[in-house]
Amino acid sequence: MKNIKLSPNFEPAVSHLVEQLRGIRTGRASTGLVEGVTVDYYGTQTRLKDIASITTPGAQLIQIEPWDKNAVSNVVKAIEISSLGLNPTVAGSIIRLNLPQLTEERRKELVKVVGKYVEEAKIAVRNVREKLLREIKNQLDAKELSEDEHRGEKETIQKEVNDALQVIDEEGKEKENELLTV
Repeated sequence: MKNIKLSPNFEPAVSHLVEQLRGIRTGRASTGLVEGVTVDYYGTQTRLKDIASITTPGAQLIQIEPWDKNAVSNVVKAIEISSLGLNPTVAGSIIRLNLPQLTEERRKELVKVVGKYVEEAKIAVRNVREKLLREIKNQLDAKELSEDEHRGEKETIQKEVNDALQVIDEEGKEKENELLTV
């Protein structure tokens, strides 16, 4: 995540955003697109990356090979009902997903989705900030912190927030550029 060292308080919000962005299709094959698909594996909802080998042998192709050959049909079914809009083809125990080129309209829709994810991450960061500010306010009221320590803590928290928001914006812009590059 860029060159900024994030506070442990804000790192989960940024990590979640990065995972969400990995799942957005950019027109070229990426294992991140299908890793999070959940498969009914012997009655348990399991992430695809935990039960199969996922590779990208070509720019427009994702190849999935379940370790358990009996899971192939469940994997196909999970991909078909996911929101990916992909049609898997099966050759023995190997599942192939051909990614068609994205239309301009679809690219613009995906940019809006990126914007939504970025805004959700910013809201998460602000919520953590509010929680931390309440905690140090309570410490000030309980005389556990002096006024100067309180002010210093507030400044530290705001710097950490600014760093997290900067990384969030950078991640979002990077994904938007990826989507709009034909």
